[in-house]
Amino acid sequence: MKRYCQTLELRDDRELIEQYVEAHAHVWPEIQEGIRSVGILDMQIYIHGNRLFMICDTTDEFDWEKDNARLATLPRQAEWEAYVARFQGCDPNAPSTAKWQLMERIFKLQEGLKLEV
Repeated sequence: MKRYCQTLELRDDRELIEQYVEAHAHVWPEIQEGIRSVGILDMQIYIHGNRLFMICDTTDEFDWEKDNARLATLPRQAEWEAYVARFQGCDPNAPSTAKWQLMERIFKLQEGLKLEV
């Protein structure tokens, strides 16, 4: 299994943030099906203020660029991206992989500190 962690900032507007949280309480079925169909096994989004943190657990075969590009072509995906773009503090025309910034793991308890300086 592979794990990808990402971050994104929402627009700093309490009402919009509440709407974003509400939208994710009712993610469209086609979006959830598409996410699973490209090899994402689990996806979790956490929020703190206007900052989001996403964890994606995928199959070992998952290819970040290829499979996210495929996801973008699936039914209603472009519509969902346009819908949530109004909440996000980034270019609304950017693809999801440009909005969500991949993070680098610098620590894992089971392996100890792994810093490359």
